Amino acid sequence: MGPMLQTILTVLLLLMLLLIVIFLFFLFKPWRFFFSSRFLSSIKGELERPLFGDVGDASSFNRSNELPRDHDLEGACYPSEAHFRSPRTHGQVLVHKQRLQTLNMPQPQAADTLVVDVISDHSSSEDLDVGQTLKLPSSHLAQIQKHALPNFQIDRLQDFVQRDISDQRSCLTLEVISGPSQGLRYSVQSTSPSRLPLTLGRVSPSDLLIKDSEVSGKHAMIKWNLDKMKWELVDMGSLNGTLLNSTPINHPDTGSRNWGDPMNLTNGDIITLGTTSKVMVHITSQTQHHIPFGVGMASDPMALHRGGKRFPMEDVYYYQWPLPGLDQFGIFGICDGHCGDGAAKSASKLFPEIIASILSDSLKRERVLSHRDASDILREAFSQTEAHMNNYYEGCTATVLLVWTDGGENFFAQCANVGDSTCIMSVNGKQIKMSEDHKFTNYSERLRIEETGEPLKDGETRLYGINLARMLGDKFLKQQDSRFSSEPYISQVVHIDQASKAFAILASDGLWNVISVKKAIQLVLQMRERCYSERQNTAEKIASLLLNEAKTLRTKDNTSVIFLDFDTFNRFSCKVES
Repeated sequence: MGPMLQTILTVLLLLMLLLIVIFLFFLFKPWRFFFSSRFLSSIKGELERPLFGDVGDASSFNRSNELPRDHDLEGACYPSEAHFRSPRTHGQVLVHKQRLQTLNMPQPQAADTLVVDVISDHSSSEDLDVGQTLKLPSSHLAQIQKHALPNFQIDRLQDFVQRDISDQRSCLTLEVISGPSQGLRYSVQSTSPSRLPLTLGRVSPSDLLIKDSEVSGKHAMIKWNLDKMKWELVDMGSLNGTLLNSTPINHPDTGSRNWGDPMNLTNGDIITLGTTSKVMVHITSQTQHHIPFGVGMASDPMALHRGGKRFPMEDVYYYQWPLPGLDQFGIFGICDGHCGDGAAKSASKLFPEIIASILSDSLKRERVLSHRDASDILREAFSQTEAHMNNYYEGCTATVLLVWTDGGENFFAQCANVGDSTCIMSVNGKQIKMSEDHKFTNYSERLRIEETGEPLKDGETRLYGINLARMLGDKFLKQQDSRFSSEPYISQVVHIDQASKAFAILASDGLWNVISVKKAIQLVLQMRERCYSERQNTAEKIASLLLNEAKTLRTKDNTSVIFLDFDTFNRFSCKVES
């Protein structure tokens, strides 16, 4: 046993020695001395490859934050079937677009344009479409960052490429070209996350509502893939399947009701639902439109106590400039929901589409421009919006400011509203109230109700728990009591020229419950003066200032603010958010 034991000990010692050698080998990494020059050479080659073309156009890029839409408590919800709410919950979300870490380049001068030089990679499994934004693999980006650029250069280039991506948008239009709903159209932009994904189906709340018995209630969905920068179509487990250019895209097991795989959409594609309903796809790429005046927005659900539980958010604010196909028109609006946010979201989605559709009639559009009055347009828009809403047990205020230009330096603004979300303007130092409150406590509203033959009792300030006499939605209440109305108040047209130093404030009642109109105007003027001396843009700062003032005064309601600055000095470009 002696020699055998000695042999075993020798083997163990050799193994231990081998392990030590291996450990030292990996610890000191001797191979790096043999490959370092070649590796650095390859990195240098990558760095010398140009990513950006020459600097040329006199365009500039703008960044914007996509703010969440969403609140108000107009009083207690009436004790009916308020829990039966629309299943649709497409509130706006914050979209965090991935920043691209790219290569070194000199700092461009003001008003220069960055042009992305798309470098084709034949080894890639995905083909680059014309106009597609260049995206680099994360591993490549990390390698470049590690071996090449200082942090300040990377951050600077991240900003430029991010601005280039944010300035691009794609507009999708669906047109039903055959079937029972032939002629129906629907448009949405890739920069409208609150309206995406959009759904195609036979029943509400489908966005493209196709009245065809062969179409499923929820048949298909279209979404914007931010990573691929493409529109994608998905079959939602429909019974009769979905065809894209005559090719089935639904799940092979038709009885499983499983969703199909996403399929890329391109301009001119034909989507077939059932056997007769065909939808043509129109896709157009659009560069950023520039709003010729300042726009600032701010919103907060607020809380009952400082640092306490926040209220559910039922405000929705939105704007679109310009309206699709209407370069001279834009709208800005606030909807303040009660008993939920479903009605507010529905109305904010419908108003831009309906107003754009009405103004697409050249005769109506020319009448607005020539007469400088859009009363009929706004009245019709409220009527159609109310008719299209299917909100029986929840409702909302609606304040819509339509702004248009005569093609020169003159702007015109006109407001319509139901409820108590207020719009005020200041033009040449003159205060103008553009909306009317429709609470039961207001004398004019009590007078209107008295004329219906069913006057309110003394001291009566609510009906069915609601303190508003006019709203959108609440179909159940309106069926029960004819004193509720959706007829809007229409303001006079306000003319705005370059010298008027005009501005507008639209806000839900969370602001006006604690801040008077006079105080709000004082705050605006003070901030304007301060920002003017510092030569800064004011719109975003003023919207935030008003919101923070309401928070300081402890408003007990959701608060949303839109501030429009028509002052000549403060005009700047701002990304459209619809």
